[in-house]
Amino acid sequence: MKILLAIDDSKWSEAATHALIRQMRPENVGVCVFHVVVPLVIIPYNYMGQVETLEAAQQERLKEGKELVERTAQQLQAGGFKVHTVIEEGDPKSAIIDKATHWNADVVFVGSHGRKGIDRFLLGSASEAILRHAPCSVEIARIPATEKA
Repeated sequence: MKILLAIDDSKWSEAATHALIRQMRPENVGVCVFHVVVPLVIIPYNYMGQVETLEAAQQERLKEGKELVERTAQQLQAGGFKVHTVIEEGDPKSAIIDKATHWNADVVFVGSHGRKGIDRFLLGSASEAILRHAPCSVEIARIPATEKA
């Protein structure tokens, strides 16, 4: 079985990782830990003063993404899963659907921020887009409302 674990650096992605570990047996399962870095158009506030160019900021984000997928891979490997990691730049919704398609994933695990109302309208719902357009099953992990704050 091929599992695509799409993550960002959030507690919702941690929930997806834990759901995968709880629900799947590591025998005959290959996991691709996948992270998408959105291309920058401006230097984010948290990088101001640390980098001088947009390219340097993007390279820092790619480095952070690599560290994120490596940490997650180590966690899964400790549970006995066969794991490889992939980082891409682009739109997360499209990249995850494309990766699931081209890698022939059997299931995609993803976290959901559970946005509602105007936040959902403005920010979109990546998990919903993945659910609607992925070529395979999709497991959406959520965290209890009491832990969202």
